Amino acid sequence: MLSQEKLIKQGAEGRIYETTFMGRPCLAKVRFKKAYRHPSLDEKLTQRRLTQECRAIQKGRALGVRTPTVYFVDQNSSTIYLEYLRDSIVLKDFIDQQSAGVVTACEAVGRELGKLHSGDLIHGDLTTSNILIMTDGIPVIIDFGLSTTSALVEDKGVDLYVLEKAFLSTHPSCEELLEAIWVGYRKSYSSHKKVFVKLDEIRLRGRKRSMVG
Repeated sequence: MLSQEKLIKQGAEGRIYETTFMGRPCLAKVRFKKAYRHPSLDEKLTQRRLTQECRAIQKGRALGVRTPTVYFVDQNSSTIYLEYLRDSIVLKDFIDQQSAGVVTACEAVGRELGKLHSGDLIHGDLTTSNILIMTDGIPVIIDFGLSTTSALVEDKGVDLYVLEKAFLSTHPSCEELLEAIWVGYRKSYSSHKKVFVKLDEIRLRGRKRSMVG
């Protein structure tokens, strides 16, 4: 089923290949084996995370968030075959290129994140590299490998804090775009006030840790 594999990205948890599945262009996400873990434990954890990621992708779509379509899951090779969204650009590059409509796109991203949190879906690794912008301006949330389900305000606050830290690290002069994301989030998630109160608390904890060293 796989042919003409081309490695396009490698991360801490796995590799992503450009390939085809049943004659259809797609991406194959292959999870690494972790040599430091006992083989049976590693297999069990890998399969669990594989299942969690697929469920999170499907749940996000059910919540009205655009996510890649899952074509097939190969448990034997720990591989997920996903829709290849060619007509898209990573949000990081979209911002770096100062593309037209970037403020509108960031607000749309915030609305999508609000939808995830309204369904208690925590992404776990929100960065501008894990969000795509389609040519029609619709955001696509990708890479749910660290996702969890939680109704805790703390977990939602941490999700936003991870995004904020990554965003300001990558785009330090674009605070207005981060604020556009927050505007969209507020519009989309009715319980946003509690989350932003918690986000303030998390920021304070982070600053205290930095001062202590």
